Amino acid sequence: MADPGGGAVCNGTLHNQSASDCHRGNCWKNGVVKESQQNGNSNFYKPFVESFEEAPLHVMVFTYLGYGIGTLFGYLRDFLRNSGIEKCNAAVEREEQKDFVPLYQNFENFYTRNLYMRIRDNWNRPICSAPGAVFDVMERVTDDYNWTFRFTGRIIKDVINMGSYNFLGLAAKYDESMRTVKEVLETYGLGVGSTRQEMGTLDKHKELEDLVAKFLNVEAAMVFGMGFATNSMNIPALVGKGCLILSDELNHASLVLGARLSGATIRIFKHNNMQSLEKLLRDAVIYGQPRTRRAWKKILILVEGIYSMEGSIVRLPDIVALKKKYKAYLYIDEAHSIGSVGPTGRGVVEFFGIDPRDIDVLMGTFTKSFGAAGGYLAGRKDLVDYLRTHSHSAAYATSMSPPVAEQIIRVMKLIMGLDGTTKGLQRVQQLAKNTRYFRQRLSQMGFIVYGNEESPVVPLLLYMPAKVAAFARHLLERKIGVVVVGFPATPLAEARARFCVSAAHTREMLDTVLEALDEMGDLLDVKYSRNRKSARPELYDEMSFELED
Repeated sequence: MADPGGGAVCNGTLHNQSASDCHRGNCWKNGVVKESQQNGNSNFYKPFVESFEEAPLHVMVFTYLGYGIGTLFGYLRDFLRNSGIEKCNAAVEREEQKDFVPLYQNFENFYTRNLYMRIRDNWNRPICSAPGAVFDVMERVTDDYNWTFRFTGRIIKDVINMGSYNFLGLAAKYDESMRTVKEVLETYGLGVGSTRQEMGTLDKHKELEDLVAKFLNVEAAMVFGMGFATNSMNIPALVGKGCLILSDELNHASLVLGARLSGATIRIFKHNNMQSLEKLLRDAVIYGQPRTRRAWKKILILVEGIYSMEGSIVRLPDIVALKKKYKAYLYIDEAHSIGSVGPTGRGVVEFFGIDPRDIDVLMGTFTKSFGAAGGYLAGRKDLVDYLRTHSHSAAYATSMSPPVAEQIIRVMKLIMGLDGTTKGLQRVQQLAKNTRYFRQRLSQMGFIVYGNEESPVVPLLLYMPAKVAAFARHLLERKIGVVVVGFPATPLAEARARFCVSAAHTREMLDTVLEALDEMGDLLDVKYSRNRKSARPELYDEMSFELED
């Protein structure tokens, strides 16, 4: 997989696979996967349960009607602004540049100007404490309908944090367990001031990379200072012109950007839909590149472990089977799943009992479960050695801060039990318990909840934009901090609240949140669940997908 400009042999040379994959713990049948614990010999079967329930028809009608009315009023307000009757606070062209090509496209900013601005106060809320199970929020108000904000000087104390990706509760204020981080700060300082290829490789980076490889049970790993750039700056080093990328339609923006920067041909398959993926793989092998019909130099499948907007988990055993069948490469982004799923927190690879050698490129970030920053790429040693030379991040980006590296080392040793305790494993298990409890209670209350029952990312569907705003505002009044998400991060009619469960949440905290959500669901009438099948079978039900000619 090293050279994007390699020979014409389709996809290069893959690993030789054992004829008896079941002995490595990755058997699967009828949607039930066999999960093997890496810290023991016991195997058990876990059902793959995901839910994507459709909303009642009247909810969708009123949702689109609400957007329609908002659009009409937006055009009216634009008319008033253009006529000088209403003050325009948006960016406008300077009068002396009226003959230039417009820098600000009026229609493209219509949504931001007239719809998003009405509920803008629900985003970018500043906090002034560590993002633990509770945090402090700086109160702000607006005098011009959310165009600008001013701080009142009041601090909203002890807000229950249901929005941060602090899965294991390790993003917390300083305590004695962080003593080694303090010592590294005193010894190395904060910054490195150089790239990895120049003077920026420290012994701490080497220690961390060896530990990551051991944690993932692979040959080698390389760490980077920024999680987003781990994808966007390294995918172009792996594939290029003459290669094909098959990307899940719900992949993160960092994967999308990296794929676009690579210059490779990109084709999209339906989310977690194996028939859609197999059709693209089969066509790629049969027909090759457009016009020339030459074989693709490489075929790379891009997927995520947990999809952060849907709360769904990748169907990894199915994808690995297709990857082997069509001799493609597999790149998996475990940003949200590493540390948060699997018996010992080793991500979806462990969750499904897959041999790590079956994954060509393992990617993850340290920004969620590890309470730090940066990311990693791991796999075979020749792959990592190639990236050390050709990675844009290694050549141009500054190295990871030493105290950050030490924080990751500290947390990883905690999860692995190398600190001599079982505290890390207890946190992983507590996260799983909290996740199942929170999801089950929401479903019992009648909310539409998306995703896998094991996913700590819990999307609760709200649909209507006015209810999205009211939902977040009322919960903050009850000292509960939530993240609400709407278009363009989600489909237009599928706005939602996204809860992130943490091991640091106590049962009392979760019950407080659930009690408030129960009351809010009745107040705003957002308990839409009727246990119906998905309205988008082409997205969620792979058996309904029909192959096109």
